[in-house]
Amino acid sequence: MASRTRSTSWAGQIFPTIRWIPCKSGDAAAAANCCWSSTPPRWAVTLRNSRWSSEVRGCSNRASMIRSFLFLLLILSFPLSAKDRTVQVFILAGQSNMEGHGRISGPQKGTLETLSQDPATAERYRHLQSNDSWVTREDVWITWLERKGKLGVGGWAAKGAIGPELGFGWVVGDFLDAPVLLLKFGPGGTSLAGPWRPPGAGPHRNGKPRGEGIGNQYDHLISSVKDRLANLSREFPELAGYQPRLAGFGWHQGWNDGCSKPDCLEYEANLAHLIRDIRRDLKAPGLPFVIAGSGFGGWGQKIDRRLMIMKAQEAVTRYDEFRDTTRYVETRSFFRDGPVSPRPIRFHWCCNAETYWLIGEGMGRAMVELLGGPRAPANPERP
Repeated sequence: MASRTRSTSWAGQIFPTIRWIPCKSGDAAAAANCCWSSTPPRWAVTLRNSRWSSEVRGCSNRASMIRSFLFLLLILSFPLSAKDRTVQVFILAGQSNMEGHGRISGPQKGTLETLSQDPATAERYRHLQSNDSWVTREDVWITWLERKGKLGVGGWAAKGAIGPELGFGWVVGDFLDAPVLLLKFGPGGTSLAGPWRPPGAGPHRNGKPRGEGIGNQYDHLISSVKDRLANLSREFPELAGYQPRLAGFGWHQGWNDGCSKPDCLEYEANLAHLIRDIRRDLKAPGLPFVIAGSGFGGWGQKIDRRLMIMKAQEAVTRYDEFRDTTRYVETRSFFRDGPVSPRPIRFHWCCNAETYWLIGEGMGRAMVELLGGPRAPANPERP
């Protein structure tokens, strides 16, 4: 399926509303809206978008109403100052499941193509298509490896696949009126105890010094993010004049640590250090942090190491220091096993596109809640 661009204004759509407020004799509530008994009906002119509204009311004639309407439009037409022109930046990090292996094309169950055509699921994914082509957003940018561009279906995960970036970017992009930039990091086969090891976790138990295999992915993320934020216009000429604002961090990782009992035992402490160190090293205290659980195997998972990782991921979000700025997303309900997925590879969520979409969507909704938006749906409990 080809790609197609959807035009979206990142300044936020402005919705004008003109309404008349009648004065009804004997209606105290309505009378309170009137200026005095013999005037024309009171009117209100409102301009709003998803984050703000401005209203002017009056009791004079229609000409006055129209002048007020035009005055509001004139005020809002002035260009924003450089300080107000921001791009909201989100970091998405983890290992191969943050990279993403949800298959896009093919007749198998669980590909995005099949999900978009199946009457039982087509409505959920209708917004990703336009005239039988995949949609590309005009208000969400992304970097992945050496690639950079606008968010769409494919190109930002493993070959021919999607990852959590798609659902996350869609939800956050719909919520925010400012442009969005996703900085994605997802090197496969990397553990939190090893390559992602934060400085606060101290030396690795094997005595190997910090460097290749110990903390190198963490260090790379910090230096890369700093470079991209400092050189935004070089990376994205379309965003020249915008000030980057680090707005949130999404984490989906845990398979490799779940292969080692010692790594499992220190995962909770390492994850807490990761949150603290990311905030410190990027000078972003209180940075919203969303953790997608390592729910491989679904609710039927019984391997103690896998259960330990999920327990640790959720436990950190309940620390007093993190309670108001972190969220855990339960993912076991998103698991689709081999018979209903493209490939029976559990460590890559069986390459099921629905699973990857739901993980990203869940992370996005949790992030929106932390940003002051609608409350995210409660995490599902064991059936």
